[in-house]
Amino acid sequence: MLDLFTIFSKSGIVLWCFQGTSQIFTSPVNALIRSVILQERGVNENFSYEGLTLKYKLDNEFELVFVVAYQKILQLSYVDKFLDDVHLEFRDKYRKHLNASDFFSSYDFSHEFQKILRRCEDYGRKIAEQPRKMRTFDESLKSKKTVASMIENKNDTKSKEKEAIKNTDDDSTESEDDSDYEFGPKPDVNKLPLSNKPMDNEENGIEESESVLKMRSKFLQKQSKGKKADLKKSPAPKDKSKKPRIWDCAGSAKEATVLDFSKKGENGESIANGFEPSEEAFCDRMEVGKYRGPVKRVETSESESEESEDEEIEVKKKGQTKAYGMFNMFKGLVGQKNVTRESIQPILDKLKDHMIGKNVAADIADKLCESVATKLEGKVLGTFTGITSTVKQTLVDALVQLLSPKRRIDILRDAMEAKKSHRPYTIVFCGVNGVGKSTNLAKIAFWLIENDLRVLIAACDTFRAGAVEQLRTHTRHLNALHPSDQHNGLQMVQLYEKGYGKDAAGIAMEAINFARDMKIDVVLIDTAGRMQDNEPLMRALAKLIKVNNPDLVAFVGEALVGNEAVDQLVKFNRALADHSSRDNPQLIDGIVLTKFDTIDDKVGAAISMTYITGQPIIFVGTGQTYTDLKSLNPKAVVHALMK
Repeated sequence: MLDLFTIFSKSGIVLWCFQGTSQIFTSPVNALIRSVILQERGVNENFSYEGLTLKYKLDNEFELVFVVAYQKILQLSYVDKFLDDVHLEFRDKYRKHLNASDFFSSYDFSHEFQKILRRCEDYGRKIAEQPRKMRTFDESLKSKKTVASMIENKNDTKSKEKEAIKNTDDDSTESEDDSDYEFGPKPDVNKLPLSNKPMDNEENGIEESESVLKMRSKFLQKQSKGKKADLKKSPAPKDKSKKPRIWDCAGSAKEATVLDFSKKGENGESIANGFEPSEEAFCDRMEVGKYRGPVKRVETSESESEESEDEEIEVKKKGQTKAYGMFNMFKGLVGQKNVTRESIQPILDKLKDHMIGKNVAADIADKLCESVATKLEGKVLGTFTGITSTVKQTLVDALVQLLSPKRRIDILRDAMEAKKSHRPYTIVFCGVNGVGKSTNLAKIAFWLIENDLRVLIAACDTFRAGAVEQLRTHTRHLNALHPSDQHNGLQMVQLYEKGYGKDAAGIAMEAINFARDMKIDVVLIDTAGRMQDNEPLMRALAKLIKVNNPDLVAFVGEALVGNEAVDQLVKFNRALADHSSRDNPQLIDGIVLTKFDTIDDKVGAAISMTYITGQPIIFVGTGQTYTDLKSLNPKAVVHALMK
């Protein structure tokens, strides 16, 4: 039932292999190594590849990897136990060869393998044949309740409530008859009849009803008032005629003329009467022409105080030694030979809480810590090597490896290759509402213009009011910063729009054909913001991508979100896969992380998004102007996360 079981070292040497079929398993194993093992992903999850399910186990003491593969349709309950048993058996055999200095002999492991396989298959059949056991009474929540807490005498409770209400009604009636006379000072509550005294819940065993409390408060209010209150005169009738609404900051008639957009400018576009927005609000003209080449990386300030924040510093005060730093409580765990799960679990719990506090999704933080534990368990440390520093450095390396892209997305190079093929390079921007898709699209357009690429913006957000006008404003300002007389009379940015209520997929197709005819280099497609649970809009997005086949699908997400980032990306990818009729549907290719300047050191969203999709973060938005576009610096992000 197993298709493959292979044992190889981390250096890539295959020590032993079993194949149940004649299929070639090079691609599945390489995909497992690239996507899971090298990316430090969780080992408890199954890895699927073209109808196969692969699981693996690491031996950190001898640097070995055990991989098993079987058909995805099969549900084998004994695979985990089988991996553990083979791991223990082969490790002992491998240790004997190393102790005997026998480094080049072949490892005959077939007999032991078949023996373990038969034993585990029998174990799996026994588990499947066993009937499902019901939960015992001791395991249920009901067993935790005491007998006294479940006893309730309803008859006694009702009779006492009725008697209390009756006594209160009699007293309140007497007080109403005497309400016309003046009374002396407020009587003492303790001298009132028994029915008017506050009832002791512990003695009576019941709670005071709402009616009792209401009547008692009414009686005490009349006692303290002293005399009957004069009847209030009825208020004068209000004027019910409708009055005009006066709005706050409504402005005057003079200001209304400034806001009149009915007049046309020189290029035929609507402008305000006597008011034209300045391009200085979007970009400093002194910065124009300085952004050729790749986008600059996000800068980080690494001062000595920040670097030493996590170090263990001992300060003597009043004869006592105090330690400061995030991991000071684990100072005693130094100098152990073999790393065990028990020795590193407190450190991993501390790291997990720290990452969750920095906006890393809880599930992702748990999987990262589990991956670090799997990588370190059984590893031999030096005498003067601390476990705390080893665990922390392993996590840092895993995070840097995770944020480093598996494939580099070079938009400038790809756009130039598409230009040689006489077709435009197409990018689709998608995401939820309000994350800054249109603003960051304009930033990317400015960067492309700086590199002498003509851009066509396709206004495919036909739902949100003002979306087309926003892109029209960006187009006007971008052309003002890069006028056509500086580019051989060519207009560097154009807007393709068909208004509102139209089919977004059709507008995108027309825009791509228009760009091909006009020899425009790049098409940036702006789509409407949509929640990940909105099936009609997700179906429309999948249709747009399927029909137009863009070169890059960029998901625009906020750096402010935590667990929500996982839900958004998972459901966006699932919708693109479910609503596409292709065998290999196009999913999210990269991420644009916006509002990165508002989060300080809470950079966990970058970790969560990259972990879920396995795709790189292409751009990072760090402000409101066109020049506030950076590329991700993995080391800077990890430094901010761990400080």
